[in-house]
Amino acid sequence: MRLYNTLSRRVETFEPQGGRVGLYVCGITPYDTTHMGHAFTYVVFDTLVRYLRHLGYQVRYVQNVTDIDDDILNRARQMGIPWDELARMQTALYIQDMAALNVLPPDVFPWATQEIAGMIAIVQTLLERGYAYESGGSVYYSVRNDPGFGQLSKMDYPEMLKTANERGNYPDDPRKRDPLDFVLWQAAQPDEPSWDSPWGPGRPGWHIECSAMSMRYLGPTVDIHGGGADLVFPHHESEIAQSEHYTGVRPFVRIWMHTGMVRLGEEKMSKSLGNLVMVRDVLKQHSPDALRLYLLSFPYRESWAYRDAGVAAAEELATHLRAAAQSAGSSGPALDPSPWRTRFLAALDDDLNTPAAITALRDLATAIHGAQAEGRDTADARLALRELGDILGLTLR
Repeated sequence: MRLYNTLSRRVETFEPQGGRVGLYVCGITPYDTTHMGHAFTYVVFDTLVRYLRHLGYQVRYVQNVTDIDDDILNRARQMGIPWDELARMQTALYIQDMAALNVLPPDVFPWATQEIAGMIAIVQTLLERGYAYESGGSVYYSVRNDPGFGQLSKMDYPEMLKTANERGNYPDDPRKRDPLDFVLWQAAQPDEPSWDSPWGPGRPGWHIECSAMSMRYLGPTVDIHGGGADLVFPHHESEIAQSEHYTGVRPFVRIWMHTGMVRLGEEKMSKSLGNLVMVRDVLKQHSPDALRLYLLSFPYRESWAYRDAGVAAAEELATHLRAAAQSAGSSGPALDPSPWRTRFLAALDDDLNTPAAITALRDLATAIHGAQAEGRDTADARLALRELGDILGLTLR
């Protein structure tokens, strides 16, 4: 299997070691779920998990919940409810939406607030090794002390600072030595939840959460680490820095996979812009199979614009596949599904090319309909259609 690695900027052969695959995908920040951007990322990685398991690999899939974050605290204040109640409520909705989309649950589903001890241990080690400093009860990662910082994003300092500032960085924080330094531990504020630490009460920074959870459940080297393309910098860049300098093990991640952004019109679909298409609303009009086919009709690394007409067209394809899978058999010469199976698997081997895999599935369904019209035996072909459809997470019911 070949997968594009964001770190090397090329497609690489992926060879799991010992038949096991450790996969970590950055999960939701539960204050407004589940929109089409979420659905695209998690359906893509669900398909990857299904395919790796089809190939015989033992996959351990870890997906976190960032249940303490500035966005959650701000939204909870706006709604007048406790922050943890908001996190529980939105996470429950996300789980329901994923189940409705036939997305398999991750093997491990850790919540950041349950992993604080591991985060503190990492911060302590980074302080001891000179990659971090304490200031005013907060602890920061010193990017100037890390010559390798920027290896994933390939950005220079001005571009990194500009991008970080657009994505939650506070460059004017007077406790920082450098505007780009990122917080590992944030000193407690009067109206915010906090936990005890060697530097006083506070809460973890965003980036340290995923480092702690990925390494706890998958070890110092993760086979595949995924998320949306907007996480490349600063989130995943920061994860590499703090993880590799904590463990001394390189690489932290063997393959970095990132999904493209979903737009509504010309704008990226995001909570901050309020231009969200929610999964539960689309599923009131269309089947889960149709929505999965629509999402997987786009190359996973490319950005694309959501259109209702696209889901409607995918519904027609879902109907075509379903009719073929559920059709009656005959006793004539058998239809051999091997050519379409070969095309389907070759497509997924080629950097998870789901659009080509869907085309192979559609062509197999068309061949089944044609063979039935000729009175041929389609039992094996229908079984293959259901089996291959299952890799894409289709129920064909």
